[in-house]
Amino acid sequence: MQLHRFLRSRRLPVRVVRLYSGLAAYGIAIAFILRADLGASPWDVLGQGVARTLGISFGTSTIVISLAVLLLWIPLRQRLGWGTVSNAALIGVFADLGLAWIPTATVLPVWSPVAKVLFLATGLALLALASALYIGAGLGPGPRDGLMTGLVARTGWRVWVVRSGLELSATGFGWLLGGTVGIGTAVFALTIGPLIQLALRLLAVDLPSGPVRPAVLKEAPLSVDGAR
Repeated sequence: MQLHRFLRSRRLPVRVVRLYSGLAAYGIAIAFILRADLGASPWDVLGQGVARTLGISFGTSTIVISLAVLLLWIPLRQRLGWGTVSNAALIGVFADLGLAWIPTATVLPVWSPVAKVLFLATGLALLALASALYIGAGLGPGPRDGLMTGLVARTGWRVWVVRSGLELSATGFGWLLGGTVGIGTAVFALTIGPLIQLALRLLAVDLPSGPVRPAVLKEAPLSVDGAR
C-alpha cells in the first residue's frame, strides 16, 4: 500500500524521479532489444539506419531524430513539457550506455535462439515498465507521441491511421538506410500496447478519462503508446 501511495503521488519530486528512472530504463530496454538481434522497434529501425548512414552512434542518432521530430511540432503548435525535452535528450544517452554494457545475446551459455528470445522478452518487459514510469510522471509527451497527437488534431484522421502511418514510415525509411527489420519488429508492434497497459495497472497509473490541458511543469496528457 505504501508503494501504491508513492506511485500515485502527484508531488513534483516524485514525478521527477518517475520521469528520469523511466527514461533510463527505457534506454536500457532498447539496448536489450537491439542486442537480441531479431529486429528493432519501428523508430529504432530508423535510428539504426540514420546511425549507419551518418556514421554516428545509435544513441546520437536517436537524439537527432527526436530533435527533428520536435521541429515538426512547430507548425502543429504542440507544447513542450519538461518530460518532452528530457526524453529527447536522454533516451539516446541511456541507449548508448546500455549498448556499451550489454553484450549480444549469443554470448549467453544457452542455445542462440533461446538467448535472443530472452533478450527480446527482457527488453519488452522493461520497456513497458519504463513507459509506465514515464507516463505516470505526466510531465509532457514524448516527441513521437506529440507528433501523433498534433497530426490527429490538425488532420482529423483517426489515431490508429496516424500512428500506423508514422510507424510504417519510420520502419520503411530506416530499412532503406540499413536498419534491421525482423520478427522482433513484428513482436514489438503486436505486444507493446498490451504490455504497457499491464504495466500501467501494476504501477498504479490512472489515465485521465477526458482531455487534459498540457503544462510545462504541471500535468500533461498521458498516452498508452510509450515514452517516445
